[in-house]
Amino acid sequence: MRTKVFITGTSSGIGLAIAKQLLLSDTYEVVGIGRRHTISHPRYTAVTADLSNFDGARAIAFEADSSFSKIVLINNAGRIGAIQRVGSLAHDDIDETVHLNLTSVVQLSNSFMRAFGPKDERQQIILNISSGAGKNPIDAWSVYCATKAGLDMFTKCIREELNVLNQSHIYAFSVAPGVVDTPMQQHIRASLQEDFSRVDYFQNLHRDGQLLSPDLISQKVHLILEHPKQVGEEVVFSLKDFGINK
Repeated sequence: MRTKVFITGTSSGIGLAIAKQLLLSDTYEVVGIGRRHTISHPRYTAVTADLSNFDGARAIAFEADSSFSKIVLINNAGRIGAIQRVGSLAHDDIDETVHLNLTSVVQLSNSFMRAFGPKDERQQIILNISSGAGKNPIDAWSVYCATKAGLDMFTKCIREELNVLNQSHIYAFSVAPGVVDTPMQQHIRASLQEDFSRVDYFQNLHRDGQLLSPDLISQKVHLILEHPKQVGEEVVFSLKDFGINK
C-alpha cells in the first residue's frame, strides 16, 4: 500500500525521526512542511512554510494524487513558548505559540479534509502530536497546556463528526509521546528556577537517562499508521500505552 504522509516540523526532534523512519520503507513518500529542512531523500519533498504566522498554513495545498492508496497528515510542529507565568508573558510569544500549536493544526486539518475527506474512499489518517500537558496543569506552561488541551478536543470533534457521517475509513488520533529527548527539552532545562518551579525535575530526567528516544516514538507512530484499526476506539492516548516500549 503506497502511502503519502504530510508531516509538519521535520527539521529536528520527533518530526525528523518520524520522517526518517517512514522513508526506510519504499512504500512511503513524505512531504515535510516547515521553516527549515534537514532531509535530503528522493521520496522527501520539502515545503517551506512558517506555521506560526497567520498565512503559513493557509498557503499549504493538498493534492489528491491517485497513485497513493493511503493519505496521512501528521501535525507535529509545536513550541512550548516562553516558560513564564501569566502576567509575565509577551503577547507576541502567546500569539506564536497558539498559532503554531493549535490554529495551524485546525487550518491544515480543514484543508486536508477538504481535499480528501468523505468524498475520497482511500484510507486517511490525521495524527496530532499532543502532550500530557494537555491534561495536567503545569507551572509556567499555561499557553502550552491550553493549546494541547485544545488540540485533544479538536481531534475528538473530528472523530465525532466522522462517526456521525459513518466514515470508518478516516481516522483521527491525538497522541502524547511522553518526555522525549528533543530541543524542546533543552529549552525547558535552561529555564530559571524563579520562573519554573519544576526545572530540577526535568534536569534530573535528563541526568538520569529517563528521556525517551525520538526513534522509539517514530517506531510507534509507524505502527499506528500501518495498523490504525488496532488502536480501537481510542482518540486521545499516550504512546507509552501503545506498542513497543524498548
